[in-house]
Amino acid sequence: MSPEQLEAAILQLPVHVRARLAELLIQSLDEAAELDIAWADEADRRYEELRAGTTPPVPATDVFAKARARLQ
Repeated sequence: MSPEQLEAAILQLPVHVRARLAELLIQSLDEAAELDIAWADEADRRYEELRAGTTPPVPATDVFAKARARLQ
């Protein structure tokens, strides 16, 4: 189903169903924004740990090798 077809189908729904759907969609956007903020906070925390020297840096080659190993 294309986005246009989905939109047309949604507009045929009763008002109370469309309202609930709109509410759910808006809520999902809020949750995504909260996740983005949480990840940005985590990145800031990790950066500060690196700057302070409390966490040793890990070379990208090591990080990617470990990720590849986990995927296999």
